[in-house]
Amino acid sequence: MLAALPFLLLIRGGVLLYQWWGLGTWPSLLLSALATMSLLAAYAGVVGTWLGARKALRRLFARGAMGIGAAYVAYALVFVASANVKTADVRAEYRSLHPLLRLASSAIILVDPASVITDARRTGEDYARMGLPTEERSLHYRQTNGFVHALDFRTTGRSGLRNLSVHVGFRALGFRVLRHGGTGDHLHVSLPVSS
Repeated sequence: MLAALPFLLLIRGGVLLYQWWGLGTWPSLLLSALATMSLLAAYAGVVGTWLGARKALRRLFARGAMGIGAAYVAYALVFVASANVKTADVRAEYRSLHPLLRLASSAIILVDPASVITDARRTGEDYARMGLPTEERSLHYRQTNGFVHALDFRTTGRSGLRNLSVHVGFRALGFRVLRHGGTGDHLHVSLPVSS
């Protein structure tokens, strides 16, 4: 639970700030990141005290923990490994995803490194090419805030337990998750647009 709490505070906290309190994308992310870095600093302080470290060393531990938290956020916002995306096009679309969705995907991939994002941004032409009706309000489209609010995760070739774990993980972080198969069986993960 102690290891999961920073992720819950960072991602679920950001989702709550974004959706329920109506803060914008970046203020929500900034506040949740600051709260998470404070929690990590507190963890480091407790560990330093437990080890009998002097005040200066405990302060150094706290700053280091905060730096690790900030580095994780920066990494998750800009990078996804090619092993965790279906195609190079999907990898190129990663930065178009809402930042909270990128953080959540990174956390899920950290726990389940075999997870694969199969789709992110779409256009009306993409739906036509796949033989599907055009979705007028698809969260796969770029939204008015400039971000895509949906992505798909692979389910094919994975055990039911792994798929359920990914589903539960995203739900715990505050996202909507549907399992469906418009173009093949997959988990559709979305962040509703804040009103």
